[in-house]
Amino acid sequence: MSRTTLIDLLYLVAATTFLLALKGLGSPKRARLGNVVAAVGMAIAVGATFFHQGADGQGLAHVNLIVLGMVIGTIVAVPAARFVQMTAMPQLVAIFNGVGGGAAALVSITEFIHIKNDRPATYVTLEVLLGVLIGTVSFSGSAIAYAKLQELMTTRPVTYPGQQILNGIFGVVALGLIVAILVNGNLALLWILLAIAFILGIAFVLPIGGADVPVLISLLNSFTGLAVAASGFTIGSNVLIVAGTLVGASGILLTRMMSKAMGRSLGNVLFSAFGSVVTASGDGTRDDGRTVRSGTPDDIGVLLAYASKVVIIPGYGLAVAQAQHTVRELADELEKKGIEVFYAIHPVAGRMPGHMNVLLAEANIPYEKLKEMDEANTEMPTADVALVVGANDTVNPAAKADPGSPIYGMPIINADQAGTVVFLKRSMRPGFAGIENELLYDPKTILLFGDAKDTLTKLVASVANS
Repeated sequence: MSRTTLIDLLYLVAATTFLLALKGLGSPKRARLGNVVAAVGMAIAVGATFFHQGADGQGLAHVNLIVLGMVIGTIVAVPAARFVQMTAMPQLVAIFNGVGGGAAALVSITEFIHIKNDRPATYVTLEVLLGVLIGTVSFSGSAIAYAKLQELMTTRPVTYPGQQILNGIFGVVALGLIVAILVNGNLALLWILLAIAFILGIAFVLPIGGADVPVLISLLNSFTGLAVAASGFTIGSNVLIVAGTLVGASGILLTRMMSKAMGRSLGNVLFSAFGSVVTASGDGTRDDGRTVRSGTPDDIGVLLAYASKVVIIPGYGLAVAQAQHTVRELADELEKKGIEVFYAIHPVAGRMPGHMNVLLAEANIPYEKLKEMDEANTEMPTADVALVVGANDTVNPAAKADPGSPIYGMPIINADQAGTVVFLKRSMRPGFAGIENELLYDPKTILLFGDAKDTLTKLVASVANS
């Protein structure tokens, strides 16, 4: 077998593992295995690349630099991924995604400098320029998304008059620069394109509110995949083409799924500045005189202990409080008393699809107890108590009943159909959507104020003593 054939075979094996890994990531049960398979495939691809370098006398001159880059990357990435809090996982995804887009842009820039004097075919230059444009937009856009999620800047939409028109002008200028470079191959225009793409990425993300940033990250992830695929075409790497295309396609599908879960179109997510207005009063009192009803952990503990079926509806507040282990302890206490317990998981319960599943899996909660929204809703009318922990918008009836609400049309978990609804909240502050939740004022709703973890700990003790 020739060296070239062996390299191609190894790349084929790597590409196959990427497909298998993507399949595994579609289920919480197989997600860990999917990650391992993907890691093995990438190791094979990297090894084959080194083998390919050895087939080229000039390639060996750069091996030391490649190894140095890999060492630096490992030193940065391993601690970042190892010690990241589950609540910060979307931020980690954003920054890693941005780095991928930036790397693809750098590869394209380097290749352009290398081939510009050889007068390559127009489609080759176009591939390079698209890699620069898309990769740079992904890089700068992901950086702003990270800053929003990490609250290094305001999570509210940043808007100004004529914003969309200005963004459109940037887009047209970028396309014009690509055409100009295709005509004359001017290197100076490439640097201008790079700067415009960088600004475009920032301007694209600024008007998007914190609640919509996870959808944006998925879209930017797709951009990075396309940039990587473009780089693969540029340097003739089949494995990059396959990997980039998979990321691009899966990112688009995930973006559509998230938009659907929020009951909104992608255009609405990107251009509506969702979350810019807070309409909730935050004091627990309505203009019509209705007020919320609060309880104590002892009262709620007794209520839970004498129920037959309890559904736990987790939200991002659960992740912030790091209360996943405590909620499992509460479920264990309830099950000791013969009470049926399951978890209702909204597709955007965390900040990304699957975020909540992974968080609960960390607490060794059995997968079979995690029910997706549609399945959970069929059982909601038979639940005695719906315990809402850190969720708000995903159980807000306004999504079904108020056509004027910004979340109208968003599929929700029908917590209002349970016999009693118990809300664990820090305060009356609204959720990401910035609107009031009518369910809080329902006569069958009881609120428990305080840190979710502390409140759940008190509930565990109360249930055990009931």
